[in-house]
Amino acid sequence: MIIEATGLKGLKSDLAHLDEVTTKLGFVRWQWEYTRATYDFKMEDKASKAVYFLRVNARVESGKLESPYAILFLEDAYIGKETFPHGLDYNSPVPESVLKISNQKLAQLQQLLAD
Repeated sequence: MIIEATGLKGLKSDLAHLDEVTTKLGFVRWQWEYTRATYDFKMEDKASKAVYFLRVNARVESGKLESPYAILFLEDAYIGKETFPHGLDYNSPVPESVLKISNQKLAQLQQLLAD
C-alpha cells in the first residue's frame, strides 16, 4: 500500500543526516546499493499478531551511498505485511492502528528533515 500525500516525496538530505534522523525515529536502513536505499520501520498489530513494515525509498541525486556527503531524495512511502519466510505483501489490508502509527512516523520524519 503506497501512502499518498506524505509530504516526504522529493525532500533531500545528505546521507549522514538522513541516517541520523531515521535511526532516531526507529527506522533501519536495510536494503541499499550505490544509488538507492530503503528505510524500514517495523510495527506489530497486537490484535492479529501480524507484523508490518513502513518503508521509505531514497535515491541518490549526487555522490554514492556510504559517503556521508551523498545527497539523496526521498521517494514513495509504503506499508507491507510480513510474509513467511522473507517477504512483504503490499496488497493486504492494513489495520487503522498501524496506519495511524505510520502517519505519525512519516510526519515526524518530514519535520526532522525540514529543520
